Amino acid sequence: QVQLAESGGGLVQAGGSLRLSCAASGRTFSSPAMGWFRQAPGKEREFVAVISWTGVRRYYSDAVKGRFTISRDNAKNTAYLQMNSLKPEDTAVYSCAASPRGSSWEEPNYDYWGQGTQVTVSS
Repeated sequence: QVQLAESGGGLVQAGGSLRLSCAASGRTFSSPAMGWFRQAPGKEREFVAVISWTGVRRYYSDAVKGRFTISRDNAKNTAYLQMNSLKPEDTAVYSCAASPRGSSWEEPNYDYWGQGTQVTVSS
């Protein structure tokens, strides 16, 4: 079983930055892609970003492209999401997930999920 734990969420003013971390532990599987998703109150969960095992492939949603950067440190079993120029509409619970099926923006391809961390952006 793989456990994922997010950290780094909090309250920030519009225009500010936050860096989320996702630490993996337990029985890891080989070459997982790591993704970030978010769910705002009253809305469906949506894809934010994904990074391949090697880090070569990185994809972002249009909503965050140019402002967010996904990265990973495989030696530390940790993925990161650097969020800059935050907007009130970025307010959501952010969850990381691991996929054995390669980089994907589709939730069914992810087998393991963290509990999420709250990000609140004030105007």
